[in-house]
Amino acid sequence: MNAIQIENISKRYYIDHQRKNGGPSGLKESLVNGVKSIFGSKSSENTVSEKEEFWALKDVSFDVAQGDRIGIVGHNGAGKSTMLKVLSRITEPTTGRVTVRGRIASLLEVGTGFHQELTGRENIFLNGAILGMKQAEIKHHFDEIVAFAGIEKFLDTPVKRYSSGMFVRLGFAIAAHLEPEILIIDEVLAVGDAEFQRKCLGKMKDVSDSGRTILFVSHNLTAVQSLCNRAVFMNRGQMVAVGETGQIITDYMSKINQTSLIREWLTPEQAPGNDQVRIRKIELIPQFEVGQTRIDVRTPVKLRFEFWNFVKNAKLNLSMHFNSMTGETIFNLASPQIEANPGLITGEVNLPGNFLNDGTYTITMMIVKDASTVLYHLQESVMFEIDDYRGGVEWYGKWPGSVRPYFPFSIEQSEEVNV
Repeated sequence: MNAIQIENISKRYYIDHQRKNGGPSGLKESLVNGVKSIFGSKSSENTVSEKEEFWALKDVSFDVAQGDRIGIVGHNGAGKSTMLKVLSRITEPTTGRVTVRGRIASLLEVGTGFHQELTGRENIFLNGAILGMKQAEIKHHFDEIVAFAGIEKFLDTPVKRYSSGMFVRLGFAIAAHLEPEILIIDEVLAVGDAEFQRKCLGKMKDVSDSGRTILFVSHNLTAVQSLCNRAVFMNRGQMVAVGETGQIITDYMSKINQTSLIREWLTPEQAPGNDQVRIRKIELIPQFEVGQTRIDVRTPVKLRFEFWNFVKNAKLNLSMHFNSMTGETIFNLASPQIEANPGLITGEVNLPGNFLNDGTYTITMMIVKDASTVLYHLQESVMFEIDDYRGGVEWYGKWPGSVRPYFPFSIEQSEEVNV
């Protein structure tokens, strides 16, 4: 029996563009309007509103059998999260139909379903009631939820004082322990630390072993491979393929295994972000040798970034995670913190050659306030390939590891003996 049937689902949104009569806004005007919107100022009467049609999902169909563990993979903007919101009944499809058999628990973003003024204890009972659980059932699982989330000391603290990590731990613990027939998890688990992620994957395996159904969105392909028996590959709102996890991940990696060294948005309205910050440009600039056309393990690269800030008197810095193609973070770089006001922020960082191994890499970009609060998090901001190069090395097997540093290395024979 199918737990979920998805039939020709499409979801349309309208993007509202504001422009001044007589032509599009320039950068200065866009920044001024952005700041005005933060403080509730009305736009000038001399503006025209234009609506752009955008299809987040387009004619998607697939079935999820009871007990299936489905991974949904694809770039940012592929429609993964929109699909989960449709399945969770958070939003209705524009066309098509979804049939769900069973009670759904969803964890789609930090703090999903929490009431900010209520304590952790009260929110456990509130979420349980929303899921249709009786009070006796919630009490039966209460101690397990608290222990899994690790919030014993803060159980009677209003959740508005919780950190994002505490939000995620409690949200996942509630969703996983109150025995839904269908568990839907978005990339939100990436907020937790490595130990918590391992706990979550272990719990999801326990849930799936009990015959319940899981839909899991993650950029960590290793986690998808480990947990899911089937996968769906999404691209620009359309389903590219559905099938066995290993084959789908292979197809996904082969289709995205391209170099994409620059991403740029001309106006804040077009750019990814929110009412606090928006990304303008991310560019990876290889420092090629004469005659070189592709990045290889010897090539130094410069990473330049630009973003619009709309926050007054903000202490901001940029954090960048360099990830392997399967989603593991290899290392993190953080910029110095600056005192920022509304305007354009720019910067760059240099990566030496003979550092990363050959392979495909992505960069996750986070704009951070006060060295603790993530204002915006852009997954896969840039993707790039590094080719192999051996020079005088005569061994041609795969060089192990994600990094491949070239350090001074001496070796000599100190004396000879007759043999």
